[in-house]
Amino acid sequence: MRVCSKKIEYKSDDPNATICNWMRNRETLEYLGLWESLHNPNFKPLEFEGFRSEAGLHAFTMSPTKWINAVNAIGVVAKAGRYGGTYAHSDIALEFASWISAEFKLYIVKDYQRIKHDENSRLSLNWNLNREIAKLNYRIHTDAIRDNLIPPDLTPEQISYKYANEADLLNVALFGKTAKQWRDEKPDKKSNIRDDANLNQLLVLANMESYNAILIEQGKLMSERLVLLRDLAIRQMSTLTKMSTEHLPMLPGNKSETEKDD
Repeated sequence: MRVCSKKIEYKSDDPNATICNWMRNRETLEYLGLWESLHNPNFKPLEFEGFRSEAGLHAFTMSPTKWINAVNAIGVVAKAGRYGGTYAHSDIALEFASWISAEFKLYIVKDYQRIKHDENSRLSLNWNLNREIAKLNYRIHTDAIRDNLIPPDLTPEQISYKYANEADLLNVALFGKTAKQWRDEKPDKKSNIRDDANLNQLLVLANMESYNAILIEQGKLMSERLVLLRDLAIRQMSTLTKMSTEHLPMLPGNKSETEKDD
């Protein structure tokens, strides 16, 4: 029997018996039943419950054909004839391969850990990049505040208060709360509201800083700018969320079946 997805071969004197032994296990039936319930609208749960109640008994037997006919399964396909065999969706084939080969199972675990590590590294890099962009645009933002909103007779304390107010204007428009409100809600956090932002929020924040600088130079009141900035935040967050969803990889369908052949 060959499990082609990882190019690891497993040979048996009686491959059909190996598959049947695998399918009669309660854990296997649980896995197959869960897969069908998630992917198969015509799955027969009552028939599945009957099998599950019998699993583990010495007299209980199971085969691909029996499983397919009884529960109307689509994840496993049995074909007769000279070039026939047992085929399965890749999700199921990987589970079978893990059962027959400890080496294969270890490869899956290692691959998963590697992928998660790479994914976290990319997310960290993107987050830091967006954070730096937000910081650069913050300079544009503060320059606009200095040149347009701060009279020359203000004290340093008043100037600092003015900058903080404008920063919180962006926080309220994007996060729905001020920096102080965020700190009061999360007293155990050592970071600030922007350090806690996700990738999309940081990108939108950078755009909002540039946009607010333009609005300040146009002489817009703070109340007017809050409405405009809130509208920008909602529209851009909606667009970025939609783009992220659309670019998620598709789940493999029936056409990407993995072969388990004699």
